[in-house]
Amino acid sequence: MAERSTAAVDVADNGGDEPLTAKADKAERATADGVVDSGKRDSTASGTPVDTAETGTHVSPGKTSPPELHSGHKLARRYRLEECVTRLDGFSSWRAVDEKLRRAVGVHLLPADHPRARSVLAAARSSALLGDPRFVQVLDAVEENDLVYVVHEWLPDATELTALLAAGPLEAHDAYDMATQVAHAMAAAHREGLAHLRLTPSAVLRTSTGQWRIRGLAVNAALRGITSDTPQRTDAEAIGALLYASLTQRWPYENDAYGLAGLPKDVGLIAPDQVRAGVHRGLAELAMRALANDGATASRQEPPCTTPEDLVKAIGEMPRIRPPEPAFTAPPEYQRTTYQQGTYGRSAVPGATQVIPTPPPPLQSRTGKALKWAVSALLIAALGLGSWQLADALMDRGNSSGTEDTHTTDDGGKSDKKIAKPIGIAGAKEFIAAGDAQSPQDVDKTYDDDPASYWRTHAFVDGPKMVIKPGVGIVYDLGSAKNVSAASIKFRYGGDHTTVSLYASDSLSPSPSAVDGMKRIGAKTDTTSTSLSIKADKPVKTRYVLVWLTALPHAGQDGYSQAGYKQGITDVKFTG
Repeated sequence: MAERSTAAVDVADNGGDEPLTAKADKAERATADGVVDSGKRDSTASGTPVDTAETGTHVSPGKTSPPELHSGHKLARRYRLEECVTRLDGFSSWRAVDEKLRRAVGVHLLPADHPRARSVLAAARSSALLGDPRFVQVLDAVEENDLVYVVHEWLPDATELTALLAAGPLEAHDAYDMATQVAHAMAAAHREGLAHLRLTPSAVLRTSTGQWRIRGLAVNAALRGITSDTPQRTDAEAIGALLYASLTQRWPYENDAYGLAGLPKDVGLIAPDQVRAGVHRGLAELAMRALANDGATASRQEPPCTTPEDLVKAIGEMPRIRPPEPAFTAPPEYQRTTYQQGTYGRSAVPGATQVIPTPPPPLQSRTGKALKWAVSALLIAALGLGSWQLADALMDRGNSSGTEDTHTTDDGGKSDKKIAKPIGIAGAKEFIAAGDAQSPQDVDKTYDDDPASYWRTHAFVDGPKMVIKPGVGIVYDLGSAKNVSAASIKFRYGGDHTTVSLYASDSLSPSPSAVDGMKRIGAKTDTTSTSLSIKADKPVKTRYVLVWLTALPHAGQDGYSQAGYKQGITDVKFTG
């Protein structure tokens, strides 16, 4: 097996003392972004040069020392320092308060003449321009009074992946969500030319709402002078290590790190399902594909995932892993009250058994017997009348059934009246006519009968008619060739306007230019509503149906989706 790079991960030294980088990890994890962790803080750092585990290169702390700052010091008459959480390698990290906006923030400080001050400023400003909510946002990056400081969000309600793994491995659906969100976020960052290079369990956070966020994009690596000739490969392998640790509670390298035990010595990379029983096979293979290096893979014949974009595509090809259904708890057994048992208001003798008197048999008097006979006679009469009416109705239906089956048209022919029947959907795949995919991993949410789930496009600047793409859509597989006569579609956003067309496709993955040669089902339809029905003049027999959007309404920011021209599909149904 080819030697695997550890440029994206932090590992502890084999010696008796932890290296400087391992101590930095503990200090960094101690609420550098306001998250929960049990690591001890390091108030000082050794000045001895060390070899980092990230790059294998020589890194010196440098001769520059940060200015003596204290709690209560203000930066730019706005950021009041509260508590120093890291003091390491010539820089320090603080919890602070933005007195202008009255909110907690985090601050990285280092002298302006620090050898890495310029690279930290450049990394912070580049990260701030990304503006992706999946990353902890950089709020300010300033050089002032011989100081360089970077201000970022503070997340008091978030928990590090390190703390989550200390309690045990993640459930399969939690590990799937983590890998999905982190891979999509890093793919977006690399498209803008940004890399993390220090994507460790302490850099991945889960908020109280269940969303996963990444801190330290570009900045953490710049603070420590970490670089890489293959940044995409470095971050892809780091995501694989995070997924491996989430599934097994073990670090996929020989050395222990982040409170996790490493793998046995001299045995190489072991598949997650060999480390821990019950690991989800698809996620285990995905982790192995990301951890493979130089074309080597430990998972059958699948190619390695060498970039975050490769991981996004691999995750999109997997079936979605849903959380388990909540267990039903049976209600407690009904208990009779003392009032119902006839003891309310009476004092009970301790240790004595309450004797409940037996009620007398009902309707034993002469009047009661007469009442029983009267009720019995009425019931017999009602049954007889009902039987007679039912038989009469059945006879009338038999006499008139010959005239209801068919009707005669003007030309003397007969035509059967057919009722539209729903057509089941066996599968679906996003159709990419040009550019990037939209949300290929969410196409199954458009036919899962859950109105809260949806597939959504990116937010575009121009609209409503799409400019940079001819359109976006989804191809649905009906399982076999069916006569399709109508479709009903429900959207996430209303407004001016959505344009939809239906086409009969020849496969689940048609060529990008195949739309012009497809047979249309019904007419092109515009709508400003969140629901739409399209009916064909004549049924079209096909197995694959393309739902094609060529105009999108304008909608505001929604979760991770920015404001712009966009649309989401929550439900699609076909009838034939």
